[in-house]
Amino acid sequence: MDRNQLIDAVVAQVAARLRAARVPAEGRVEPSEAARLIDATCLRPEVTTASLDTLCEEAARLGFHGVCVSSSRVAHVARRLQGTDVRVCSVVGFPFGTSTRRVKAFEAREAVSDGAAEVHAVINIGLLKSKDYRGVEEDIRAVRRATRRTTILNVVIETILLTEEEKVLACELSRKAGADFLTVSTGFLGGTATEQDLSLMRRVAGKDMGLKAGGVRSLKALLSMVAAGADRVGTAAGAGILMAIADGSV
Repeated sequence: MDRNQLIDAVVAQVAARLRAARVPAEGRVEPSEAARLIDATCLRPEVTTASLDTLCEEAARLGFHGVCVSSSRVAHVARRLQGTDVRVCSVVGFPFGTSTRRVKAFEAREAVSDGAAEVHAVINIGLLKSKDYRGVEEDIRAVRRATRRTTILNVVIETILLTEEEKVLACELSRKAGADFLTVSTGFLGGTATEQDLSLMRRVAGKDMGLKAGGVRSLKALLSMVAAGADRVGTAAGAGILMAIADGSV
């Protein structure tokens, strides 16, 4: 067994232990355990204030990890979730990541000021594909500088548009720029997180960075994403997923 094979074997063993800690070996998971993995997302442009209120009530009642909304809705959601354990997450540069770094930094600063505990910033795919790696890193650093120390910075990587090499580079540049988390896919361009992407990104990011799967729509997808290395999932179907668990549809 050569060095690379040995590393792969060790990584596989560690991943297996982590998966066992998150999801029982028999494939069962309690609704409360699954709830803490879920960021309830509400990012469609047509979303109403009434819909956000309903989502916040649902998130608090079911014990979701967070509610992820556009930056313009952060202040309202933060007020609705005040006094709960649910974290407010704001997207920045969503969904294409093509805003200038100053605009992204301003948006992040405003979101944190309005009550966001996490900022989910979309990477600039065009710069990455142009091999402007310094530009990509500085883009992320600008958002990192705009946030407080207690704010989680999550970099969203639109994997459906990237080659394997570009996915690795996106992870590495995000890590160097100070990101705490990586999200696989916005779910807005027809793609969703895959087990292959999660596995690849976990190997690059290591154990110190969190990993989130975006665009999850079912209990089966949630379980497969966690098995592949995800620490959290983004979904607009959180209540349905927990209902499936309660009904024994695991």
